[in-house]
Amino acid sequence: MKLATLCYVKDLKNNKTLMLYRNKKENDYHEGKWNGLGGKLEKGETPEECAIRELKEEAGLIVKNPTLKGIITFPDFDGVEDWYVFIFTITEYSGKIIDSPEGKLEWIPNDKLTSLNLWDGDKIFLGWLGKDKFFSAKFNYENGKFKDYETCFY
Repeated sequence: MKLATLCYVKDLKNNKTLMLYRNKKENDYHEGKWNGLGGKLEKGETPEECAIRELKEEAGLIVKNPTLKGIITFPDFDGVEDWYVFIFTITEYSGKIIDSPEGKLEWIPNDKLTSLNLWDGDKIFLGWLGKDKFFSAKFNYENGKFKDYETCFY
């Protein structure tokens, strides 16, 4: 089982979201996809600490008060093990965006997000980020292809 974070930095003034086009890491399972930022929790780290650390490493941003919006389980996502992913939105940040070691960073207008080359499940849950409810979901993929999902809102 892997624990990870997935973070969506929101520019509320300009109605945009910072997205990462995965094109730099060798053997990247997400290569060619647009994604939020984040990564695996390190030993002893909380999901919030991971989100803050990952945004500094991947984007050069100093984050305050990440908001936990939900948790998604991806059973056997990469064909190796289950992933449990804490989904955050971030609206309080400072710093200058760096050249990310993961790929190309770009501010995308919110109404264009689902037209990007995303994982199919992302196109579903991105719409949940603006809701005033917490979600717990399971997204099933088989050999990299989306099958189905189930969710609960609280």
